[in-house]
Amino acid sequence: MASDNFVDYVKVYCRSGKGGSGSRHMRRERHIPKGGPDGGDGGRGGHVIIRGNKQMWTLLHLKFQKHTKADHGKSGGAQQRTGAEGDDAYIDVPVGTIVRDSETNEILFEIDEDGQEVIIKRGGKGGRGNTHFKSSTNRSPDYAQPGEDEQEGWTILELKILADVGLVGFPNAGKSTLLSVLSAAKPEIADYAFTTLRPNLGIVSYRGNRSFVMADIPGIIEGAHEGKGLGLRFLRHIERNSILLFLIPADSDDIAKEFAVLVNELRQYNPQLLDKERILAISKSDMLDDELKDEIRAELPDNIKSLFISSVANQNLNELKDLIWNTLDHD
Repeated sequence: MASDNFVDYVKVYCRSGKGGSGSRHMRRERHIPKGGPDGGDGGRGGHVIIRGNKQMWTLLHLKFQKHTKADHGKSGGAQQRTGAEGDDAYIDVPVGTIVRDSETNEILFEIDEDGQEVIIKRGGKGGRGNTHFKSSTNRSPDYAQPGEDEQEGWTILELKILADVGLVGFPNAGKSTLLSVLSAAKPEIADYAFTTLRPNLGIVSYRGNRSFVMADIPGIIEGAHEGKGLGLRFLRHIERNSILLFLIPADSDDIAKEFAVLVNELRQYNPQLLDKERILAISKSDMLDDELKDEIRAELPDNIKSLFISSVANQNLNELKDLIWNTLDHD
């Protein structure tokens, strides 16, 4: 997926429909000149509804269509006819979209199933016609209710991408290179930090015509859980990965410390992320000899599966895919 087409944050304006007015009609027929009230109720205004669509991977379609308005309800009519309801307006979003209040930033709900529908702005109720106000003391009420007003306002939509494997690491750890080698994805690659500004998805082919989806998450820095660097905007993507593949380059000053910092950032953001299966890959390992690998291996945590790889030299990439698949299959 081209990164320019990946939009994971939009702010949209939604306006529901106003309810139709109730009718004040009086029954007037040739032989019944004073037939009394027969005004019908107004129709409900249309809702604005957020709907999950598993065929979508991005919020790109909303980037240039930020206003969504539902139709107003129609007024009631004679002979107690109810006005037509306003048509609902739908906003289709990918599964994994969070909906926030734009003023408080509070999470209102999350779309996590295909076809799931949630009303974000409710249409106004139709007003009652004058037939409802007839009584023993008022046989001919000449008034009816107006319809309820519409609801309107700005709403924030954020996407948490869904992938089997999420690549986690500091900037320039080799995540984009690994994704480009394992899949057909073509992320931007350069020798400086924060080359990746948007998540990239790639489908990795595996034995027997099987495959899994890998996500290249933009680099994390220490303090990301406080919003530093690209921070909170991208940490949320990790929440919807089945397993986490930590990538640390072999030329890091302290691999064990770097891994601990990454784990701590995830813990501070959401402790439940540590319940996911984790794999540690030491990238750029073609520059290491066996003795250096043994020294590094001795310092790594015992409770995580680890592997030395090189995307450029194509070292241990099949072994890495085996390890990922077996971990996914185990889950």
